[in-house]
This record gives sequence, C-alpha cells and structure tokens, in this order.
Amino acid sequence: MKRVIKVFFLHLTSCLGWTISFLVPYRGAFLLGLFFNQIYTAWLSRNFRKLGRGSMINSGINLVNGKYITIGENTIIGRRVVLNAWDKYEMDCFSPEIIIGNGVSIGDDNHITAIKSIRIGDNVLIGKKVTITDNSHGRNDNKKEFFIPPIARSLYSKGEVLINDNVWIGDKVTILPGVTIGFGAIIGSNSVVTCDVPPFAIAVGMPARVVRTPA
Repeated sequence: MKRVIKVFFLHLTSCLGWTISFLVPYRGAFLLGLFFNQIYTAWLSRNFRKLGRGSMINSGINLVNGKYITIGENTIIGRRVVLNAWDKYEMDCFSPEIIIGNGVSIGDDNHITAIKSIRIGDNVLIGKKVTITDNSHGRNDNKKEFFIPPIARSLYSKGEVLINDNVWIGDKVTILPGVTIGFGAIIGSNSVVTCDVPPFAIAVGMPARVVRTPA
C-alpha cells in the first residue's frame, strides 16, 4: 500500500511540474529562484559579522559561527557551501576569522573551515567542491596520536590561509593550512595546494607545482 501511495505521489508531482512548465517558462523559474535567494540572503545577514551590499547566498548553506565571518560586496556564495569558524572544539578554544572580499564567486559545495584565519581577496573565482582549511585533526607527527579517533583529536593549525586578489581556483581543489596564493595565480582542477604559489603562476597537481609563469 505504501509503495502504491509513493508511486502515485511521484506521478502526481511529475504531472504537476510538467503542467507548470507551460505556465512558467524556465526564465521565469530562474527569476523566481533569484528572488528566493535574495530573501534567503537577507534572512541570513544578521548571522554574519558583516555581509556587504549586493552579495547573495544560495540555499543550503551550512554556517557555523557566522559572527566571525565577513563577506564583502557583490560576492556570490553557491549552494550547499560550508562556512565554519570554530571558536571551540572539544576542550580547546580558538579565535577564528574568515574574510571574503568583494566580487568573489564561490561555487557550489565548497567547504571553508577555520580556527585561525582564512582571507580571500577581491575578484577571486572559486570552482565547485573546493576545500579551503587552516586546520587539521591533530598534528599527526606523533604515533600516540594515531591511537585517538581522528574526530576526537585536537584541532591544530599550521598557519593562516591567504588567497590574494584575482586568483582563479578550479573545481575540486584542496588548499591546506599555512598557504599563500599570490595575486592573479591560477590553480588547476583537482590540485592539492600544500605550499605557497607565487603571483601570476599556474599551479597544478597533487601536490600542486608551478608549471608556468607569464613572460
């Protein structure tokens, strides 16, 4: 009986969606989604330290301690983005900050997590499914620590993450603690950035290496 009801409900909703498509064209649905996201952004705005004018946050954000997060003007945050600023974990206390500049575009499913400092400059383009973190579960330099479940290890930061202006970060990139990415650099998709990338450089790989710099 439950299966019959489920099939009927799915068929009904499919028919409803198909019918609505004649009444509301795709462009109209896009504008409706944009309107919803503007309301969603306004609703969330009080949870941030600062949210600049013209910025928009798409639905499904996972926000922890937005009071430590500053977002500049005309910045777009994609769907299902995780923004976590941990001021406490287990018995440890931290002083985190996440600062995102003006004109930044952050793709869907990004994960940005800080216990110290992550700074993203102006006009940075970040693809989908990118991880940016200034911390790890434990120092991972002592064998005794490996007997502790990873989730129970103390959070540790090797240093802040700084991404300068006009940087372009491809899909599925991971940027690890203590990294500075210079002005205008490009990070290729699927790269793991473990050390600094100079200005204007193109870096790719696991770990990322500079493969080209402009003349």
